[in-house]
Amino acid sequence: MSSIVVRGLDDAVKQQLAAQAREHGRSMEAEVRAILTKAAQRPHIGIALLAAAQDLGGIEDLPVPVREDVARAVDFE
Repeated sequence: MSSIVVRGLDDAVKQQLAAQAREHGRSMEAEVRAILTKAAQRPHIGIALLAAAQDLGGIEDLPVPVREDVARAVDFE
């Protein structure tokens, strides 16, 4: 397992994490680990929307436009 150190954490955030850990009956370290794990496993919004649309059905016949345009650099002058 890997470890990380979080510097500069506001005291109020630390107190809130400690209170949340107590509510869930675990150590503050376990609480932070659970929060980080859940956040890292959250699906990408695009993937979540695609899955929701597929669950509803009826999207198979939607046309997908062909992208033929070429990306170009921005000219700020």
